[in-house]
Amino acid sequence: MTEPSSQAHRLSVAPMMDWTDRHCRYFHRLMTRRAMLYTEMVTAPAVVHGPKPRLLDYSDAEHPVALQLGGSDPAELAQAVKIAGPWAYDEVNLNCGCPSDRVQSGAFGAVLMTTPDLVASCVKAMQAETDAPVTVKCRIGVDDQEPTEILPRFLETVAAAGVRHFIIHARKAWLQGLSPKENREIPPLDYALVLAMKARFPELTICLNGGVTSLAQVQRLLAQGLDGVMIGRQAYHDPASVLLGADALWERPMAEATDSNSVAARLAVAQAMEPYIAEHLATGGRLHQVTRHMLGLFTGRPGARGFRRVLSEGASRPGAGLDLWREALAQIGQDPG
Repeated sequence: MTEPSSQAHRLSVAPMMDWTDRHCRYFHRLMTRRAMLYTEMVTAPAVVHGPKPRLLDYSDAEHPVALQLGGSDPAELAQAVKIAGPWAYDEVNLNCGCPSDRVQSGAFGAVLMTTPDLVASCVKAMQAETDAPVTVKCRIGVDDQEPTEILPRFLETVAAAGVRHFIIHARKAWLQGLSPKENREIPPLDYALVLAMKARFPELTICLNGGVTSLAQVQRLLAQGLDGVMIGRQAYHDPASVLLGADALWERPMAEATDSNSVAARLAVAQAMEPYIAEHLATGGRLHQVTRHMLGLFTGRPGARGFRRVLSEGASRPGAGLDLWREALAQIGQDPG
């Protein structure tokens, strides 16, 4: 297991559906030893009834890594946590923030912001089946709720059930009228409210999610008293900009991030991925399953466009292998065009 939650979460990479699978997490881990990584959300019914290894397997190299579950039935969530026990995740997180239609139809995700007592029952049941910390990722509210009223009540109720760590997406979720994509962009960010929650509940570990795109922002938010910051899309689309050098966030006093713009540093990550890609191919996997997560590695650097083009056009073709991967890497350093 890993360092205390309050330290492990100074920086984390958000759980993102269809993105943060085990290949993505392995790639991200090559850029940061210490940031907490999260699985895609896995529903409790899927864990209970579905293919366990396919849903839960990961590389030991990914630690610290958290399993995010979706659900609203305490008994079913408890069963899912028990089933996942042998996989020894460093944390189990309950999703109370996802606004998708599929999640709403299952009465979990962001809709749980309206039922804090049910969330408390869920986390109590989950805690009974694991020694790992059970944490909650939530919104500041949904629909017509008043965040300044609902959020402290939600935190207080769920904390009373034993949760000590919350990741708060600093936007409302509009379950009616906005798509999941729009819910990530349109509702205004309210960092001040999240900071106020840390001041009101100093005994809790409070991390902020939403709109953060740089290590400089992370440093400013930590300096204001937050315990941690979670980065989502930026860590996927331009991972080196926020993950290379991120381990400096754990230094005291906090050091300046190292030069994540270095092409050499990014190439080193790419080259370190080659044995992993080779092993994946040797066991019957396809090149695209790994490299689709790496298209943003050289964002803004010479040759990035060619790198993306070679992989986007060729990696999903039958038989694509290391020769194509090396052809993509050969584009780096060339003038974009």
